Amino acid sequence: MGDPAGIGGELTLRAWQALHRDGPCFVAVDDPRRLAALGRDVPIKQVASADAASGAFAKALPVLPVSLPAWPKLGRPDAANAKAVIQSIEQAAALCLRGETSGMVTNPINKAALYDAGFAYPGHTEFLAALTGATGRQIMMLASPELRVVPVTVHASLRNSIAMLTTEAIVAAVRTTVQALQHEFGIARPRLAVAGLNPHAGEQGALGDEERTIIGPAIAALREGGIDVSGPWPPDTMFTARARSQYDVAICMYHDQALIPLKTLDMDRGVNVTLGLPIVRTSPDHGTAYDIAGKGVADPASLIAAIQLAAELGKRRANA
Repeated sequence: MGDPAGIGGELTLRAWQALHRDGPCFVAVDDPRRLAALGRDVPIKQVASADAASGAFAKALPVLPVSLPAWPKLGRPDAANAKAVIQSIEQAAALCLRGETSGMVTNPINKAALYDAGFAYPGHTEFLAALTGATGRQIMMLASPELRVVPVTVHASLRNSIAMLTTEAIVAAVRTTVQALQHEFGIARPRLAVAGLNPHAGEQGALGDEERTIIGPAIAALREGGIDVSGPWPPDTMFTARARSQYDVAICMYHDQALIPLKTLDMDRGVNVTLGLPIVRTSPDHGTAYDIAGKGVADPASLIAAIQLAAELGKRRANA
């Protein structure tokens, strides 16, 4: 569902319009009344199970109903709907855990609007890790046709991200990423490039020593384990077209170091993928966009890419 005051609902409708002829098939976990009000040109079919969605998908958007207690006002988040938003996430995760769907795609949420309803997590990623018993093993990857990136530290201030950075955290992130690239992305021997933390990757310690004391030892340990990993690379040059051709994923030290190059290169097709979970989860690489909600100008490209990638990863995971 995502935040019902944001653009998630209209993107879901437009994704169905783009995919209902050729797929992949999906079912919306949402309030069918609000979807019907948002898209009068999209037929809505309330279904009782995910299995029923495939038979309905070609002619109507199938919806597993979650009732909103308050009618949403576009652009104005309402705490009264927070529990329904949380319920939609829980229900989608349960469908995946039971094997009724091959993956889940989450529309953007407003975390502040959920906190009063008992939501105690920094975001979807941490909540889904708790729901699936994978707390501490989840990793965020942002993927597009141009670039894949994994930040070792995520939703923390820059100061705290640097303090949180350890050799063990880098090693764990890389190992989880390698497993996902092999089993879900179909890359038999992934090539990973590890970013430095400091300008010029520390300039042999002149501009910082984290490359020598934290990042370098992680790379050495990973190489000893047979992983094709290189670095630490200067962050200001490792995202050029020539550099990107030499690796399958960039391991970055903090949130913006990873997301700025990806969003600059391919904002419209960027997809957030949670690695390390027992289920497939993707999401579009943007927020609730309250300022344009209901104006008919929101671009569904990232959500469509997220749906297509979830189907692809779910198929590969099943085969593996």
